[in-house]
Amino acid sequence: MKGRLIYFLPIFLIFMVSCEEKKIPQDHKIDLFADERQEGKAYIMKPQECFDGSDMVVSTSNIKLIDKSGGRGKSIFIYRVHSGNVLKTTRDSIVNFPFQFLSNQELKFKKDSTYVYLKKLEGYRFIAKEMNLKYQWLKGAPVYSVKADE
Repeated sequence: MKGRLIYFLPIFLIFMVSCEEKKIPQDHKIDLFADERQEGKAYIMKPQECFDGSDMVVSTSNIKLIDKSGGRGKSIFIYRVHSGNVLKTTRDSIVNFPFQFLSNQELKFKKDSTYVYLKKLEGYRFIAKEMNLKYQWLKGAPVYSVKADE
């Protein structure tokens, strides 16, 4: 019996040492998504990028917020452009004023003339039919004043 104990004693000691609890230091935090996180670094499109990425661009000073929804779900803002100059259009050969467009963010338009960058409306089919919407604000586009470019 003592002969067998001598063979099992080293295996038992190795097992006991390997089962010892190893503690991770509490002050050491592992961030698995450190390279993907960009807090506070929003990309702002340049005017030429906005113009190239839009289906329709209008310069106007006659724009108003006519409806908004908040609370449950995404916020939706509907704006009406009463008049303006069409600078670019890829879908419509004739643009009838006034027309309305949708935005997912509240836009701060100034009193002077600004550029309106629009894309074809995607989704929102019930609101689009009821409010006669064809366009939505270009995502990531800020509000640019016309006088700032001149």
